Amino acid sequence: MKSAAQPFNWHCHMIDRQRLEQIVREAGQIAMRQWPGAGHVLKSWEKVPGAPVSDADMEVDDFLRRELLALLPSAGWLSEETADHPERLGRGLCWLVDPIDGTRDFIRGRTGWAVSVALVSAGRPLLGMLVAPARGPSPQGEEWFAIAGQGAWLNGRRLKASTRGEFPGSRVPADTLPKEDRDLVTVEKPNSIALRIAMVADDRADLLATLRWGYEWDIAAATLIAREAGAAVSDAFGEPLAYNKRDPRAFGVLVCAPAIHTAAVERLAGRAAVLSLPPE
Repeated sequence: MKSAAQPFNWHCHMIDRQRLEQIVREAGQIAMRQWPGAGHVLKSWEKVPGAPVSDADMEVDDFLRRELLALLPSAGWLSEETADHPERLGRGLCWLVDPIDGTRDFIRGRTGWAVSVALVSAGRPLLGMLVAPARGPSPQGEEWFAIAGQGAWLNGRRLKASTRGEFPGSRVPADTLPKEDRDLVTVEKPNSIALRIAMVADDRADLLATLRWGYEWDIAAATLIAREAGAAVSDAFGEPLAYNKRDPRAFGVLVCAPAIHTAAVERLAGRAAVLSLPPE
């Protein structure tokens, strides 16, 4: 992936960007070497019912934890596949990692998965990277990168998010739509929520919305990519998202063309109010 010409902002000056890209890219290759879509046999199981995980998730997580903390030893760590520890809350910086976002697609040999890495400070992502080596026409797959205040890129191409002005007819990554949303249009839906968010950043979709409790590591990198590409980003109620919280859960994510954000919040409001009682 080509590096952007702009330097890191002052928050990120301590990061060797080339090394960071190498680390996340290698994590994608570790996953590819076990991906059933390339003919490999993969051991997988359920952490809890409905939450699949595989040997590849664990190997990628171990690799990223070792290499990213070596790259920036002062940072905390929050990952889907690592036991959480409150010491991260006292760190000025924190890595938020999903070693394989879209594990269901990964296990099934489908392409809708990605390695997701973000660096967060004061509740906001400073940089984010997604690597989806099984996707796209390029030999390296899709490599997404964003720096807060400087922009977002896909394989070196600067991203410009959807600018749709009307809510009806908006493209949504979904298999089917509920009756009340039949005025929208479905497009490809990868299992990875990060990739679905990134589709808005690349103007392949106009709207991505979830109405469930999710985790920061799923969306931290992708929401920065979308925001830097010009998309509106919020929770399901239209409020700003925050990261590296004591409880790393949030209800819903909404990423869309800025002109349809108000209409999207209004469309979701009733359902969000009913569904947003915190999980046990």
